[in-house]
Amino acid sequence: MLDPISLGAITAVLGTVGSGMANEAGKWAWESTGGLVRRIVGREVTAPTSTEQLTEVAQLVHERLQGDQQLARTWALFAQALPTSGAGAAPRPTHPRLPPSTRFFTDRQEALKLLDKEASRAFDGSPRVALLHGREGMGTSTLAVHWGWRQADRFPDGQLYVDLRGPGATDAGALLSSLLSQLGLPDEEIPPSAADRVDRFRRHAADRRLLLVLDHAQSAAQIRPLLAPAPGVFTVVVTRRPFTGIDALPVQVGPLARRDAVRLLTDLAGKPAISAAKATLPSLLERCGGSPYALRAAAPRLAELPLTELPLADGDPVRAAADDSYRLLRPEAARLYRLTGLYDWPAFDATAAARTADIEETEAATFLEELADVLLLERTGAGRYHYRPVVRAHAEATAAATDGIAACSAAMSRTVEGYLRLAVGAAQAALPESWRVPSGTSPVRYADRGEAVAALATESRNLVQAVYAAEEFHDWDTVARLCQALWPLQLKAGHHDVLLPALRIGVRTAEAHFPGTRTAGSLHVQLAHSLTELRRWDEAEPEALAAARDEHAAGHLRGHASAVEILGLLRLRQWRWQEAYDSFEEAGGILDCIGPDDEGAGDLPRARALLERHRGRALRGLGRQEEARERLERALRFFRESGEAYNTARALTDLAETRLDGGQFTDALSLIDEAVTALAKENAAYHLVHLRAMRERCVSAAGLQE
Repeated sequence: MLDPISLGAITAVLGTVGSGMANEAGKWAWESTGGLVRRIVGREVTAPTSTEQLTEVAQLVHERLQGDQQLARTWALFAQALPTSGAGAAPRPTHPRLPPSTRFFTDRQEALKLLDKEASRAFDGSPRVALLHGREGMGTSTLAVHWGWRQADRFPDGQLYVDLRGPGATDAGALLSSLLSQLGLPDEEIPPSAADRVDRFRRHAADRRLLLVLDHAQSAAQIRPLLAPAPGVFTVVVTRRPFTGIDALPVQVGPLARRDAVRLLTDLAGKPAISAAKATLPSLLERCGGSPYALRAAAPRLAELPLTELPLADGDPVRAAADDSYRLLRPEAARLYRLTGLYDWPAFDATAAARTADIEETEAATFLEELADVLLLERTGAGRYHYRPVVRAHAEATAAATDGIAACSAAMSRTVEGYLRLAVGAAQAALPESWRVPSGTSPVRYADRGEAVAALATESRNLVQAVYAAEEFHDWDTVARLCQALWPLQLKAGHHDVLLPALRIGVRTAEAHFPGTRTAGSLHVQLAHSLTELRRWDEAEPEALAAARDEHAAGHLRGHASAVEILGLLRLRQWRWQEAYDSFEEAGGILDCIGPDDEGAGDLPRARALLERHRGRALRGLGRQEEARERLERALRFFRESGEAYNTARALTDLAETRLDGGQFTDALSLIDEAVTALAKENAAYHLVHLRAMRERCVSAAGLQE
């Protein structure tokens, strides 16, 4: 058994605690670790943000523990009782997560053999990776999925799939979050930093037999963090063009041979239809260019379109197929096709399409299904659709030629306005008491807070894309309001990786068009919050300072105090205890300047109680336990009297930690039990995990004292 005060064990504890900060229990453990490190070392030690810094902190702790048995015992107890729910093995997936395969699959025998060969290659330390590449419409994705389903028994621990297109597809953290979710990790256990996610993914993949399909890859840099050098993992990368930078087996996927193309058409349309089209079949095959997509799109048209009228294809067969299918659409469906293709929405539904085309939602739903049936749209599940890139390019070009700039611009404006209304309505329903969410009325309504947050989460990627669109069209007010509407999602559900690009656009817009205003202050706070949660602390600090600057310039006292409080919370994470305390003191002084009739006056008692709790946390980190206890007890009295069960439990937890620091195990135990009772009706599983670990620490410590 590893000595708990060895350098290796101390390093492991610091690493585990740092990677577990995605939930409240993890954040508490991090703060507690920082306070204990300060006690052991005898001075303030800034929280490590890199492997090198973590090693340095571990070395300091190790050296100090060697000469102090009491501190060594304290560290051992602390380390043994840390929450470990995120550190062990993830639950194994209960079913594959590959998209559905196709009914008729033709040829590709050579490619399938190459995939079989790489998957079964004797492991020599290099990851098993195959790079499937081919032009759009050649069936590269279909081939990867078909092979995966055919080899399902080879990968009993899961078949993972990631689409590398769309917003956030270049962010390694967001992609790793998707993989960890598929492996069974709850959102609350996914580490906040990309580096920790890489480590967690590779640890969970190390002893498993997994297939990983990375579809629509764009570069080696994009996929490199997703590769797992484990004996049981096989990665299939699907890309349009081969690229260098990874050690992979290249597998080219070209056009189908003529006989295979005829076989696929026969499977799809039937022998009678092929016989009837015998005279024009050569021109059709040439137009399809061996593309499975083009052949599938053409199959239903064999009996509907005089093939003699089709010109020979001299370009992209996917674009030609899209044009052929488009010509057979009803005018209303054709218009919807053109207008919804004006922008690259990740996955839109009938509601969004109806807004774009300015038609009824029931009509839009009918037309979308019609478009999907002729392969102009791809179904993504749950009534949502998206375009193939080449097909969307065809729709966009056709819209410009047919509808004109004014009509296209109006359609885009309606779409973005629709997403803005959805976001504002959801934000107001999710946080009705918050002055941070956008003001104004929205026709979109939600039954309760949970439904509103869920709507924001479902549409998060479309909302990010709407921010991009608003920026592109220089609609600065919409950029700001869309970003402000994301605040409840940040606060309640995270999604920081997905939202980060939009928040950066929001801050850039604020700096250029709303400097020194409440809008700018609010957007800086939102970006600071997400950067803090992602452990990008060096980036978060200037954003928090900018927020305080802008709120002060705008004369918004409540916002100014909140921005300074955000800075203090960041410094708690950094173990900069005195600076954190000073920030909370400054925030309290700003609150004291708010008069009884000023904006935010009604929120003052609660705001002051939260600051008291934060002051107590900072004082605890400074080792000033008695002062910390007094501050925390004041906060506790307010939350008890106001009936806030969750904040009552948080204050009780902080008090219990303070008692533990002072060796008052019996007192700490009673506070922990009260906190558990307070959370009985709250959905706070990870807080309860932390409380149970603290309780175990109390019991163990009391036993040692005896």
